[in-house]
Amino acid sequence: MEKNRMEKRYGLSTAIAMVIGTIIGAGVFIKGGKILSLTGGNMLQATAVILIVGLICIICSLVFATLGSQYENVNGVIDFAEVALGPKYAYFVGWFMTTIFAPTIASMLAFFSAMMFGILFDIEAVDFATGNINYMTIGIGAFFLMFAYGVNALSPKIAGKLQVGSTVIKLVPLVLMGIIGTIAGLVNGSTQTVLNFVKTSEYIAREGGFFNAIVGFAFAYEGWIFATSINSELKDAKKNLPLALIIGSVTVTLIYALYIFSMSALGDVSVIIGTWPFGEKLAGLAFAKVFGPPFGVLIYVFITVSCLGTLNGVVMSSCRSLYSLSVRNLGPNPEFFADIDKQNDFAIKSSIIGMILAGFWYGWTTTIWMGGPDMMSTLHSSNWIGWEPDEVCIICLYMMYIPMMIGLMVKAKNLSFMQRYVIPFFGLLSCLFFCYSCWVGKGYQQCIGFLIFFALVELIGFAFLKKNARK
Repeated sequence: MEKNRMEKRYGLSTAIAMVIGTIIGAGVFIKGGKILSLTGGNMLQATAVILIVGLICIICSLVFATLGSQYENVNGVIDFAEVALGPKYAYFVGWFMTTIFAPTIASMLAFFSAMMFGILFDIEAVDFATGNINYMTIGIGAFFLMFAYGVNALSPKIAGKLQVGSTVIKLVPLVLMGIIGTIAGLVNGSTQTVLNFVKTSEYIAREGGFFNAIVGFAFAYEGWIFATSINSELKDAKKNLPLALIIGSVTVTLIYALYIFSMSALGDVSVIIGTWPFGEKLAGLAFAKVFGPPFGVLIYVFITVSCLGTLNGVVMSSCRSLYSLSVRNLGPNPEFFADIDKQNDFAIKSSIIGMILAGFWYGWTTTIWMGGPDMMSTLHSSNWIGWEPDEVCIICLYMMYIPMMIGLMVKAKNLSFMQRYVIPFFGLLSCLFFCYSCWVGKGYQQCIGFLIFFALVELIGFAFLKKNARK
């Protein structure tokens, strides 16, 4: 299917922007408040969570950068799975990315974007405890989701330029607050007050909170893997993709750590941890404290753009997911979904399926997990099915990385000892640590419940694999 290859359209700057842009977005603004709550207001512990998850991201990036330096084809994650363990395993990884991972993350980002946008107009998105959701927020999120798929499908070059532009915009509040907020907190003593909170009688160490926070904040980093989806469209991919992954991951880790630490400028731990469960109001409170009340509202313009930029990056990957399977003659009706539209040189049919799947997960997210209408309250309260889809599916992906890293150590005989054994070994330990954190933090019911669902979806994918084999 050589005729279905897409053109080399992106350079190193776009690749770096996509790594940074798809990582930085709703995650740090939503999950930042969450990890501060889960760690009971322990600022040093919360910062440690960010650095640990960042280190895992960097280590795994190094593994994929090693693979990317010697393999260039269609879709990064699937290519890496194929070179490590062969086409069948690559297919199951790609099927998971297509049906669960990418559309789930996209749906969550669409809702988070709508949530941040609503704050500008004093719209309360959701009362998580009661399940009362503002249906205007749901509608705005659905529009954002459809718009992102529409732009990527109809004009992929514009989508790439939007990614670069939104990355620059989203860095402004993080860097500004990270530097000035940290300085202000240290000067006026509020940072020391927050740090000393662990010594007071009000501080309560939450059992399993540290590990739950690690799982939760994985969402804030996971965008790096989506950058590999433009592997075949990247100029000099063997050089530029590894550079983009490493530069982007290190940059984001440093920015995140500084930004979260700057939240101590608020000086009131009860206010910080009181933004649970989403933490969407934490940024506004912090900016109002440091820069004045008007900035507490203005910041949500930047955050909304940041969230939409992240959504765009994830959708860029989702639009290509089914296509990347089809060009290998895998999945449902591969000849049909591998077709490239001649007018805009893009996989329109694959994009439509991605949008449909994202719509399904958007409905799941806003009803079953968030509580949704009253009729969904029973499902929401059951850990067997009311799992937080974005966080659990990310850990599931890291679980799928484990065989790939073992495969690299076994097969990559042309690599140096460091590249073949040391880096993948630490990557393996990182993935196992994520899995352990999920089991401890989320509980066995959520983990097993999601794995059962995951197995059913993969069985459906297996049916398509067998069907194609009989042809």
